[in-house]
Amino acid sequence: MSMRRAYTVAAALVFPVALSAGPAAGASHDTPPTVSGKVVHAEKSKGPTMRKDGPGPDDVCNYTKKRPNLQRDSAGPAVQQAQCYLNHAIGANLDEDGKFGSETRNATRASQQCAEINTDGRVGAQTWSFLSFWANSSGAPYC
Repeated sequence: MSMRRAYTVAAALVFPVALSAGPAAGASHDTPPTVSGKVVHAEKSKGPTMRKDGPGPDDVCNYTKKRPNLQRDSAGPAVQQAQCYLNHAIGANLDEDGKFGSETRNATRASQQCAEINTDGRVGAQTWSFLSFWANSSGAPYC
């Protein structure tokens, strides 16, 4: 297993746990953290993105929070989310049109090969995990 893949797998497994663990030790439980943000509309093909001025997790793609299984002929905001992630994660240069066609399937396969996971061209839980992590990482695009 390559060092990059080992780091990515470890981070993909640990990162969600760290986020759900709550406030850091010694943090005040009386005062909630403050995060200010504003929606910024990027290029028309890129869709809405959120920029936050304070600390906290930030997602580069904000079409939906749902992560259903996707495959050829799927459509809707979840497909747009996957296309946005593919664009950021591997530089796929897809139109974020919400239509899961052959270009989206091929980009999905490329990302799966890069992650060394099952290369089936479908977006399931494992593929969502890698895409979300990579798209939101400072080292993106990968591969």
